[in-house]
Amino acid sequence: MSKVLENATAHFRNRIGGEMKSIEVPEWKTKIYFKNSITLREQGKIVELAAAGKSVEALVETLIVKARNEDGSKMFSIADKAVFMNEVDPEVIIRVVGEFGSNNDSIEDAEKN
Repeated sequence: MSKVLENATAHFRNRIGGEMKSIEVPEWKTKIYFKNSITLREQGKIVELAAAGKSVEALVETLIVKARNEDGSKMFSIADKAVFMNEVDPEVIIRVVGEFGSNNDSIEDAEKN
């Protein structure tokens, strides 16, 4: 591996391993932890959905990918997607993902491209 690639991967490990932020979600009686950084693979899925005109699915995908428990483990799985799409207040999802995106908004970036 080249020195530049080593530096690039070390930089990303530091971003992924850095301190988590959190959002209070009183409607769900919980606190959601998150980091602004996600992998290119995860971001690619969100971009693909948004580019295909599936902004709502991209929003839910963002929630699933970014939401973490306090210990850093994923709060939701892809199996939860249907529940979010059909049984959860969309205004809460939009607000939560909006707070994730205040520093790094993958959906808006995808829609611009």
